[in-house]
Amino acid sequence: MKRLLPVVLLLALAPAAAGSGPWRASETNTRGWQLMTPEERIEHQARIRGFRTYAECRSYQLEHHRLMAERARQRGLELPGGRRDICEHLQPAAGPRQHAD
Repeated sequence: MKRLLPVVLLLALAPAAAGSGPWRASETNTRGWQLMTPEERIEHQARIRGFRTYAECRSYQLEHHRLMAERARQRGLELPGGRRDICEHLQPAAGPRQHAD
């Protein structure tokens, strides 16, 4: 019975760990998802996960949005606007706040 306790604890914690895993591209968070091939979707996700600076991530994101807008225009489709900045987590943390006395 004592051997079972660690296994039960690990299984209980698994869903919480999975929820905080790496970013995953999907139709709900990727502008132009429906205009990308399956291979492009995989490449896009890998690139986003690989960025280490906000500047390089944001540059890629803007180019991706431009490309998807062009594909949508060529197909006569309306491309919904972006919802959030997926590169935001790479911004430097703000320093300690100064209190105005």
